[in-house]
Amino acid sequence: MAVSTLSFVTPIPHTLQAFNPKPSITVKVNASSSRFFSSLHSIPPNSTRRLFDLGVGLLAASMVASSPLDANATRIEYYATVAEPSCEFNFARSGLGYCDVDVGSGEVAPLGELINVHYTARFADGTVFDSSYKRARPLTMRIGVGKVIKGLDQGILGGEGVPPMLVGGKRRLQIPPELAYGPEPAGCFSGDCNIPANATLVYDINFVDIYKGNRK
Repeated sequence: MAVSTLSFVTPIPHTLQAFNPKPSITVKVNASSSRFFSSLHSIPPNSTRRLFDLGVGLLAASMVASSPLDANATRIEYYATVAEPSCEFNFARSGLGYCDVDVGSGEVAPLGELINVHYTARFADGTVFDSSYKRARPLTMRIGVGKVIKGLDQGILGGEGVPPMLVGGKRRLQIPPELAYGPEPAGCFSGDCNIPANATLVYDINFVDIYKGNRK
């Protein structure tokens, strides 16, 4: 099972800064390319210019060929820094804020069962501190039995006026400290804590599906 800061027991530490992707491109020049450029010194000027233009074209082509994997990784990580469309929060008696970006059309989240969700977690100022998108796979979590913070249990399973999420649904949750980690810092490692005390958290939840291992 994946582990994340959603867990009460061992949240994974992350930096407090939002990810700002800076894609890089590596261009490799092999021995034949080196010979190509060194031979330019012995060729007449007009021919040299034509061959130089050809060499630049070859290098540009190699850049394009080497970039797809880097670009794909960048898209995955960049997505984690982009919020879902804005929506207006409704508030439950518990203080939980919720709004549905997409209601979904599948089953409701089953009490005590494992579900798969993608999520991006932010502080109130919008700073991303955790995301399943950065790991390029959804989180499998058990819902409704205290395995995650109270705000996520209520925000996904429903209750106190909050409707349950449906498979395929996308919901934003504003979780006050008393439904998150409370007065104690969380996600601490070697003296550094990822989540400060009394932090209000904002989660964008994408209910992917119900974990297939639940099915008989």
